[in-house]
Amino acid sequence: MRYAKPGHIEVAFNGSLAAVPLDAQFSVPAKGVTAVFGPPGCGKTTLARCIAGFQRLPSGFCAIDGEIWQDETTFRPPHLRPVTYVFHRTVLFSHLSVKRTLLYNAKQSKPALIDFDGVVELLDLASLLDSSPSHLSGAERQRLALGSALLAQPRLLLLDDPLILLDRPAKREIMPFLERIREQLTLPMIYISHDMADIERFADHLVMMKNGIVTAVGPLHAIQSNPALAVRGEAAVCIDTVVGGYDGRYGLIILRLQGARLLIPGPPLRPGAQLRLRIAASDVSIAREAPRASSMLNIFPARIKASLPFDEAEVTLVLALETGRSGAPLLARITRRSFDELGLSNGTGVFAEVARALPAVLPERLLITPSTPAGEARHVSVDARNKQKSDHGHDRQP
Repeated sequence: MRYAKPGHIEVAFNGSLAAVPLDAQFSVPAKGVTAVFGPPGCGKTTLARCIAGFQRLPSGFCAIDGEIWQDETTFRPPHLRPVTYVFHRTVLFSHLSVKRTLLYNAKQSKPALIDFDGVVELLDLASLLDSSPSHLSGAERQRLALGSALLAQPRLLLLDDPLILLDRPAKREIMPFLERIREQLTLPMIYISHDMADIERFADHLVMMKNGIVTAVGPLHAIQSNPALAVRGEAAVCIDTVVGGYDGRYGLIILRLQGARLLIPGPPLRPGAQLRLRIAASDVSIAREAPRASSMLNIFPARIKASLPFDEAEVTLVLALETGRSGAPLLARITRRSFDELGLSNGTGVFAEVARALPAVLPERLLITPSTPAGEARHVSVDARNKQKSDHGHDRQP
């Protein structure tokens, strides 16, 4: 007998549907974005359809935030599950305007999550209200589909590869709206995708699938250091930092990570704002001793947790930072020759030199604009310089 755990999404499906095997068990927080990642045909959509109730495995279990949708004795059909499913191919009625499409869905439920005006503002639909869905671009149609889904007042939003049919400019247009939903609504989302770049941008947790089987589950940055992802050519780790200030003299953003400090070039951002950084394994090098002089701004004491063969010439190191309280994982890709000449092995203490850390996205709303009071902007810069002086008078040690 399974029990529903408040505050979690719990899933356990085992069996076969239309000759597609499925062995999917996981528990993740019922908040933020949980991405389900894997190659095409690995069972991601089958899993999503089971969660929504469109398909049924008799022995399955599904519970959302303490509420059981399916177990040995219960099976709620789709219309009795407070979930909305956004497909990658949106089906809309051309005879209804954007406004009437939204109002149709708004009339079905009381606005517990968000009301009509809130959806119009959140998804910037005001200029489209009188348009026919048939005259909308691909990105605009997806915004309308998202708005309709939200007005159903769901407790879970299922997004089945909603960007797969969009070209790159349309993707860039729609992603900020997905991020707005994540940040402004207390609505858990399950995001199905085989594009790690999209997942890195805004997912909180990651479920990895292969051949119908869930192979790994956990926070995004932790699973990125899993061997299955760490050995990819584009391997990277995403870490969520907090803006601590700005060094106006050198144009550097000061970021905090549980006691650790990072410096990256960029425009001034609002202190206290959260910023996700993507650090590629290829942008991290290793030293056995702390460099006395270096052009690197970010050098962290770390320990090697694992060494993974990449090819004949290179190896990927899984590191754990030992600065502050972070313990954050990091990846480094170095040559086998360097690995041997430095005498490295699992458990070795090293210094990780980060050559580049890039924002996964730089939201415009985080920028300190010209309208920001001059005193506030100066205060940020002065605080940043004072903080630098107190940190032993140099940049490279966080």
